[in-house]
Amino acid sequence: MKKKWIAAGAAGILLMSTSAGVYAGSNLQQIKAFLNLSMKFQVNGKPFQPQNDKGAVMAPISYNGSTYLPVRAMSKALGVAIEYDNKTNTIFLGEKGVGVSIADGFDSNFRTKDPQLTSYNGKDYKDVFFNNADGNRSSGFMLYPKGKYQKLYLQVAAVGEDIKEFFVQDSDTDVKLEIDTIDVAEGLKTFEIDISGVETLFVHSDLKDGGSIFIPLTTSYYK
Repeated sequence: MKKKWIAAGAAGILLMSTSAGVYAGSNLQQIKAFLNLSMKFQVNGKPFQPQNDKGAVMAPISYNGSTYLPVRAMSKALGVAIEYDNKTNTIFLGEKGVGVSIADGFDSNFRTKDPQLTSYNGKDYKDVFFNNADGNRSSGFMLYPKGKYQKLYLQVAAVGEDIKEFFVQDSDTDVKLEIDTIDVAEGLKTFEIDISGVETLFVHSDLKDGGSIFIPLTTSYYK
């Protein structure tokens, strides 16, 4: 229901640019509408005030018997990812139709494209994070979804030794979005993690001597 409501809000915001009186050289049309300064909001039982990206208070718009809400502010309030594509003039809400690989912009000393290291269970993943160093150790890397995506689908395998501590954390709030163990016998394990509104992620694992962590970057993606 929340996603449908937000989508309706997005349509409303777009419709606010249509009616009589076309601006020259664009698809915008001028209308006469009113800011509704008296309307109040609650989200999950708590007061909420829509704001723009700079923190300025935003009021809903009343037009032709309907109320139109600022789609970006409301999407963040309800935990629905939002992105605007200027090239196609398209607003994306929630999960996208096509996944975006985490390989883009990924940076780690343990990233490798060496064909001798990128295969797991007979399949070559071409581009992977593979920490196969020696000794007991912590292993981690950063991801930067920048609030554009609803979900992270992360594939992880333990090699040699079970991984007894694995987590994915919102770096800005220190909230752990996923905590689990990964056994060698489980094979390649897929985590589906809600990352709506998250700017930066920290992926952490504790590895034993003789154990490695294998994460294919080509099949791990945002959506």
